[in-house]
Amino acid sequence: MLLAINWAEFGIKAAQLLLSLSILIVFHEFGHYITARWFKCRVEKFYLFFDPWFSLFKKKIGETEYGIGWLPLGGYVKISGMIDESMDKEAMKLPAQDWEFRSKPAWQRLIIMIGGVTVNIILAFIIYAMILFVWGEDRTPMNSLKDGIWTQHSLMNEIGLRNGDKILKVNGKSIEYLEDLNLKVLTGSGGQILVERNGKEQLINIPVSLVGKLVESRRKRGLLAYRIPTIVGAYDPKDTAFGKQAGLQEYDKIIAVDGKPVSFYDEMPLLFQEKKNGTAIMTVVRKNDTLQLTTKLDKDGRAGIPYLNHEQYAAMGIIKINHQSFGFFESFPAGVSKTFRKLGEYIDQFKLILNPDTGAAKGIGGFASMGSIFSPIWDWQSFWNITALFSIILAFMNLLPIPALDGGHVLFTLIEMITGRKPNEKFLEYAQIVGMVILFGLLIYANGNDLFGWNR
Repeated sequence: MLLAINWAEFGIKAAQLLLSLSILIVFHEFGHYITARWFKCRVEKFYLFFDPWFSLFKKKIGETEYGIGWLPLGGYVKISGMIDESMDKEAMKLPAQDWEFRSKPAWQRLIIMIGGVTVNIILAFIIYAMILFVWGEDRTPMNSLKDGIWTQHSLMNEIGLRNGDKILKVNGKSIEYLEDLNLKVLTGSGGQILVERNGKEQLINIPVSLVGKLVESRRKRGLLAYRIPTIVGAYDPKDTAFGKQAGLQEYDKIIAVDGKPVSFYDEMPLLFQEKKNGTAIMTVVRKNDTLQLTTKLDKDGRAGIPYLNHEQYAAMGIIKINHQSFGFFESFPAGVSKTFRKLGEYIDQFKLILNPDTGAAKGIGGFASMGSIFSPIWDWQSFWNITALFSIILAFMNLLPIPALDGGHVLFTLIEMITGRKPNEKFLEYAQIVGMVILFGLLIYANGNDLFGWNR
């Protein structure tokens, strides 16, 4: 089945992904570059993207060739005397020179190896700090959701949650803010959710396989949100939705569908499903008037009725938004705190992938999945939030003890520092090859998941 593509949205998301990755790659490689130069190592190349056979741009300044490759799978710095992805075996056969990586003490080589990861972490907390300084932070307290939650995904109903439930704890820990809820439920696989339903507390088991089932469903809609009253939001002037054609206006309150009372948006789809490709009569309160409006429904039983935005709901007392502003100097410790909070959340997600019982490995995605995270419109706040998160992920993934990654080099260097024996260069060459095979295998698997939905 062919999928319709909105090329304008695709282009905006692709441009944001390319810019984000370019920023992260350049800063990561700069971390290796600056520490290598600090210890007087010669840096032969500094490249954004890979350049097999040819490069899009290159210029030699001093000892270093700076360039942009054509293959956007990463970037690299080529440090003299280091066994890396260039696999320059001939140079390694020659006697070690003072300006080569291999001639430096182990502690200096270790610092060079973690330079990229260090810069990525610093970059993340600077970005978060500036986001907090410029935009501040909005958080929705869970105890402000007086109407409880909306189970937007059928999987939430399958595990036993219901619209209107008030979630108190996940795995024994209170959830303070709505923005943390979905991730806490997902990473709480195998645990329990404590809810209040009709004034009584009840425990809901979270299946270990929840994440795997979510991946298999291939639905991008959210899991849990706050329950939304049936108050109509604003239509775009160009919108041709059936609800607009029927005469619905912003702040209209829908109180019944075909004579059946409704109070929340989650109650309407079930009633509309019975009238696919047909019509439904909505009873609407508009100021002091009660109206009967007839709307058409599409083949999926939808009329295209928009919601209000969060600020409007907050103004009506339906939810509460806590906005916190940060001064310039206040933003830096807050940025550090947010960086490590996000790192902890990512580690929790990574643990799910390592556990075969969760099925989370089915959800490993490639560039298409990464691009889909970005906003379909160019939103700088969203862009920088995603870029900061990607910087954290890049740092964490590069520290994995896989040959060809920084973590592999770090592991071998630590072994050398502990044992006092340097690994054989031939062994390092073979390890580099094995690591590259593993990485390319993961790359093919991840992007194959995006294209073909392998294992789904």
